[in-house]
Amino acid sequence: MSQPCGMGDVVDQALGQALRKLRTERGWSQSELALRVEMDRNYLSLIELGRNSPSVRMLMRLCMALDVRAAKVLDDVERRVQVQQQP
Repeated sequence: MSQPCGMGDVVDQALGQALRKLRTERGWSQSELALRVEMDRNYLSLIELGRNSPSVRMLMRLCMALDVRAAKVLDDVERRVQVQQQP
């Protein structure tokens, strides 16, 4: 099943927004979260901006550090994508 043009960008941006929301709710800087998951802060920044897409393994590490189920994050991503696609 092929993605509509630009769909990957929308999903990446929604994921970045969801992760940023969780991080800021905890009062953590990007540097603090990056340190917790042993990731470069610049890479985390690119994920939050929707310019990079983390691997499943990295997404799981982020979710564990943020103490949230990956399914909850993906539900939020799905909701954000649906909102953006509404006419």
